[in-house]
Amino acid sequence: MQIELKELDDTRRFANWVVQHIKRGQVICLVGDLGAGKTTFTQFLCQALGVQEYVTSPTFNLMNTYSGVLNGTPIDLYHFDVYRVFASEEMYEIGFDEFLYGEGISIVEWANQVADMIPKDSLWITMTLTLDGKRVLTYKGQNFEGEFK
Repeated sequence: MQIELKELDDTRRFANWVVQHIKRGQVICLVGDLGAGKTTFTQFLCQALGVQEYVTSPTFNLMNTYSGVLNGTPIDLYHFDVYRVFASEEMYEIGFDEFLYGEGISIVEWANQVADMIPKDSLWITMTLTLDGKRVLTYKGQNFEGEFK
């Protein structure tokens, strides 16, 4: 499915919609141009999951961990930024696959860099900036076939 994000609130509403469809162990893959809104979407997603801390992109430390709530129970959120990763082998060394196949929610910015490691039932979100400055979001994944409105 594809949607146009006309204003910031559209990103927040989409993040809230995603939270209604995720489950424990969910992997959310974010792909897109620099400045397309990957971190902003992650901030709104974490907010919808009750994260109290300020959410930043883990560009230089690879992963940030947050505590949230999903369906009334505590859940760990793992926010990865793999922009500077050039081979999946680098991620195996830090146990990345254990997070991807664990019980927490993993959010992976630049997931296309490690696509061979990503579980098949993941949610893929691609965010692009058009030449006229619009933000367009495309999403696909199991449990996410419904239409966002």
